[in-house]
Amino acid sequence: MTLLILGATGLVGTQALELALDDDRFDRIVAPTRRPLPPHPKLFNPIIDYSDLPEADWWRADAALCALGTTLKQAGSPGAFRKVDFDYVLESAGLLRKAGCRHFILVSSLGADAASGNFYLKVKGETEQALQALDFEALTVLRPSLLDGGPRPDKRPAEAVGLWMASRLGRLIPAAYRPVSTRTVARNMIEAAATDAHGLRIIESASMHHSTG
Repeated sequence: MTLLILGATGLVGTQALELALDDDRFDRIVAPTRRPLPPHPKLFNPIIDYSDLPEADWWRADAALCALGTTLKQAGSPGAFRKVDFDYVLESAGLLRKAGCRHFILVSSLGADAASGNFYLKVKGETEQALQALDFEALTVLRPSLLDGGPRPDKRPAEAVGLWMASRLGRLIPAAYRPVSTRTVARNMIEAAATDAHGLRIIESASMHHSTG
């Protein structure tokens, strides 16, 4: 089975790549990135520019994981944020669909809703809707709450406060809103990719805590 991973250098994508390379259910891992990854016998690592994606044979995969994403602060403007979280995701998905990929797995967000008044959640919801229109044989959408992936290279004060509070309140916080580790999200993505799925499946944050331990 060939698995393609988008966003393999991010917090979730790094974990997914590590798990996939160590999983005998996958014979070949394709991870297009902007900078080279460490070599591995199972890994094919095309170097790409998301603003000018090529049509290539390596888009042909049985399943694809998408962990592409940024923040408004990192992007610098709403337009730049949408370019990454909507445009790059949809352009990549379109090339995968054209190449015959049957299952697309996306990391979205808790509360994603195309009708939301929150710009971030609105874009996430619009991305989900646009992917459904591509008519993959199977589409799996993960909607994690606050991601806990350890120290980040960039400062995110609000996220740090949220994780600090969660560590104090623990199970007093409803499962749907508890932080979820990037490793747990990655495991859910890998299991979804290895499943013979059909149609649309949405995995909410609460169920991620229980599905893979």
